[in-house]
Amino acid sequence: MTATLPRVASLLEAGVRDGLHRGAQLEVRFAKGDRSPVSLAVGEARDGVPMRADTLLPWFSCTKAVTAVAVAQLWERGAFHLDDRVGQHVPGFGANGKGDVTVRHLLTHTAGFPNAVGQRDDRRWSWDEVSATIAASPLEPGWVPGRRAAYHAVTAFHVLGDVVQRLDGRPFADYVSEEVFEPLDMADAWVALPHRRFESYGDRMGRMHAADGSVVHGLDDAGSFAKPLPSGSGIGPMADLVKLYEALLGGGAREGERILRPQTVEAMTARHRVGMRDETFGHVIDWGLGLMVNSFHHRGRPSSYGYGEHASMRAFGHGGSQSSLAFADPVAGVAVALCCNGMPGEPKNHARTQPVVTALYEELGLTP
Repeated sequence: MTATLPRVASLLEAGVRDGLHRGAQLEVRFAKGDRSPVSLAVGEARDGVPMRADTLLPWFSCTKAVTAVAVAQLWERGAFHLDDRVGQHVPGFGANGKGDVTVRHLLTHTAGFPNAVGQRDDRRWSWDEVSATIAASPLEPGWVPGRRAAYHAVTAFHVLGDVVQRLDGRPFADYVSEEVFEPLDMADAWVALPHRRFESYGDRMGRMHAADGSVVHGLDDAGSFAKPLPSGSGIGPMADLVKLYEALLGGGAREGERILRPQTVEAMTARHRVGMRDETFGHVIDWGLGLMVNSFHHRGRPSSYGYGEHASMRAFGHGGSQSSLAFADPVAGVAVALCCNGMPGEPKNHARTQPVVTALYEELGLTP
């Protein structure tokens, strides 16, 4: 449906010409059934292979929204309370000053151990090695949980994955597949892609490229997708990821399948962290329970991984490292998933995605 969004398509195609990415996928869904879905694919998935709507692409930290939903399901079922100390559910976690860290602190990135494990370490180490390293790590100097904020790229959501496994009993990847992906018909979405499925997808497997055009290390073979990472191992087409936000836009249900109660979605998307400067991003960002809530008003422009110039105050979602963005806007009645398969650095990615989202609202007539 390129013709329906000519400005958006032009911006994404310009990114290909400028070397920001090889290709891009965009999916848009609406809360009301009288508007047709929008699907757009431009450029190449990898050398010589056109990008298609069913191409699988890495989600990176967009995966955190999936983990947040899994945690919210267990909370809804009474398995824990948000202000439970994490050590009540993950033995050994409370050591080295982390005894007062709660589940809410993990979800709002106010826990205090953002750098205990690096983003490459969690791909190299086993699940248990990551858990043990986090358990042995202290809080940042002078950190009181809940009183400071810094985006925890890996650590907090790995611990949340531990919480899910320990409270439910199933491996994290199995829980997500059975409780989130299957009910929402996210047939090609994975947080742990088996080797055999990697091979069977063939040319449908996209590649993520670095600023110099090379394939990002570790994402060019089956093994790089096989390990579940609650903070960033999601993979699938944007046509699947957008279904998660359709469900959240629908109060927890999509096409008759319910994964959360409306009250739980309202709690997830409310502002639990307000007006706090994020020490990772360097500016103020409000946060729900695992989701970034639109923070445009703090600076009069989109925050990092923001939702453009026109999204309502109630818009919520999450971004993926230098490449992807997915969100829902209950006021506009729209769910969006976007991925560009090039990682040009944070500033260039921000300069790329925000005009696309702004143009999307304008072309669809969603501006206030």
